[in-house]
Amino acid sequence: MPSAALSTVELFLVAMAIIFVVPYALWRLGRTDYWAPLVVVQIVTGILLGPGLFGAAFPDLFSAVFKPPVVQSLNGVAWWAVSLFVFIAGLELDLKTAWRHRTESAITAGCALLMPLLLGSALALGLLGWTGSGWMGPKAEPWQFVAGIGMACSVTALPILVLLMEKMGIMRQPLGQRILRYASLDDILIWTVLAVILLDWARVGRQVVFVIVFALGAWAFRRLMARLPEADRWFLALPWLALVALGADWCGLHFMVGAFLAGVVLERDWFDLPRLDALRANVLLVLMPVFFLSTGLRTQWDLGGLAVFAVTAGLVLVSVSGKLLGLALAARLQGWAPGEAAAVGWLLQTKGLIEIIFASILLDRQIISADTFTALLLMAVISTMLTVPMVAPRLAKLQGLISRSG
Repeated sequence: MPSAALSTVELFLVAMAIIFVVPYALWRLGRTDYWAPLVVVQIVTGILLGPGLFGAAFPDLFSAVFKPPVVQSLNGVAWWAVSLFVFIAGLELDLKTAWRHRTESAITAGCALLMPLLLGSALALGLLGWTGSGWMGPKAEPWQFVAGIGMACSVTALPILVLLMEKMGIMRQPLGQRILRYASLDDILIWTVLAVILLDWARVGRQVVFVIVFALGAWAFRRLMARLPEADRWFLALPWLALVALGADWCGLHFMVGAFLAGVVLERDWFDLPRLDALRANVLLVLMPVFFLSTGLRTQWDLGGLAVFAVTAGLVLVSVSGKLLGLALAARLQGWAPGEAAAVGWLLQTKGLIEIIFASILLDRQIISADTFTALLLMAVISTMLTVPMVAPRLAKLQGLISRSG
């Protein structure tokens, strides 16, 4: 049946079938699980199906399937998917444990964030000097662009890190819990800096109102949640997520920042841990592939493929080397065992979904260009694919490290 005879609903379902079939086939038939878990293959598939690759190779087929109404429908699903995912990421931050180990956690997390931030910022300055404004978004100030790229090189994707550590059997081990503390603190710092980058002086009044209302609302909502049975908390958490995300977007901070704040002010202990793990897994299975495709549809190569790949290589270099150098500094300051810094550094290198979310926010607010967004996506994929092959051999040689509590 020709595509012109298909309704918007039918084309939407065709797109949904592509979203779920293609990455699964590549993952299963290619046996990529060791170096590229299914979630990474889904991210790559989203990029491949974008206008820069699939759209350029098969423009008629691309335009026949991904018509504007279909793309808008996919975007709606993607917005809710990523809101849920970021909310869960905020909810999973264990701030109490981080506080108990605050000195060691602060030193390690600070070094892990600072070094790639500095190197990434230096790279961003080089991009501004080399190509003018081609990599910077039309509404960005230079400092916003530099800070955004620097923080993008510092990101550690907590949810993907959890999946990879579960795969390697260290999630519930002392090493896994240490790494979660470091990643949690970095997440808080990254989202805080992102909020500063997104400050809109034209809407500063709205942002002040949002901060005040959110603080009062969080205080009241926490008191309410503490008194409710666990089953009721799940039902109220969703409208709380929607309202905080709405308020953040209304004031110019972006709905994903609101989704993260909605989760981080709640206690993880208020929710059944197996159900929370199941919810995260189901969001990844059922909803997030739509976000990956929606993200891939925004990739572009307007400055030329070679330029995008060159910037990608630079981003990978500064993010990987920065993270490893930061952990080497933390190890020297705290007297870690030989080889420990490299193992922890490669685990914290995982970027995956949070990097894509971070880059999507910068693109939405026109702080980066579509080409920079594409380079950041490729960097996220490459850095995540490197994690397991680089870490697994090191952990095999450092069995004592796995049970060391810090």
